[in-house]
Amino acid sequence: MKQQHAVIVLFALILVSSLTSLDSYRYTSQRVSEDMDRALAITMQEQQSDVISQDTIRTFNSHLQIAALRGRATLAVDTRNRQFKAYAHCSKATIFSLSDQRPAVLLWVLTGFWAMFVWYRRAGNHGIGFGNLTYSETEGRFYAADGSLMPLTPMQQQLMEMFFHSPSHSLSKTDICEALWPKKPDASDTLYTLIRRLKPVIEQHSNLKIESDRSKAYRLTMK
Repeated sequence: MKQQHAVIVLFALILVSSLTSLDSYRYTSQRVSEDMDRALAITMQEQQSDVISQDTIRTFNSHLQIAALRGRATLAVDTRNRQFKAYAHCSKATIFSLSDQRPAVLLWVLTGFWAMFVWYRRAGNHGIGFGNLTYSETEGRFYAADGSLMPLTPMQQQLMEMFFHSPSHSLSKTDICEALWPKKPDASDTLYTLIRRLKPVIEQHSNLKIESDRSKAYRLTMK
């Protein structure tokens, strides 16, 4: 998996975890509001008075179906309108504590592990860059500037790795033949064919090119 894909998965996990937590909070908030409104309506009907007293609070708590709300929900009076109106209130922290966050917690734990994985890959993904081409040593792959994988045959891959590991990005014909075809007495024609087929691939996917030094050596240079 490419690093950018791993990051996309990380952000997707963060989004899903957040939405799961928020959905649980909203569901609990609706249940709490309905329970408090129902308990308050019954309490005011039984009391038949607009006065909120200790008895009102005790009666209100007794009618709450969500036991965890008792003693945590508050009653208040709306004084902004001319008509008396009592309403029940509960803090967001209380609603959050009552919501079932277990699925969200599991997702957040998974997100944390994935974030560690992404960081580990990023920290350990040592790459060698030349021009706008990058060789990932951990993956053993070449990437173009846009992050796309460079299409190379196994033999082309080996030769490109040799070019990138050479400090001068230059290789003698003898070194290449001995490394790629150690048992072949004369691999000149095979090397020529390999270079000829590799050149257009490199030039199409990067700003690099292969130059020949009197057919004795080959050098990877920038255009």
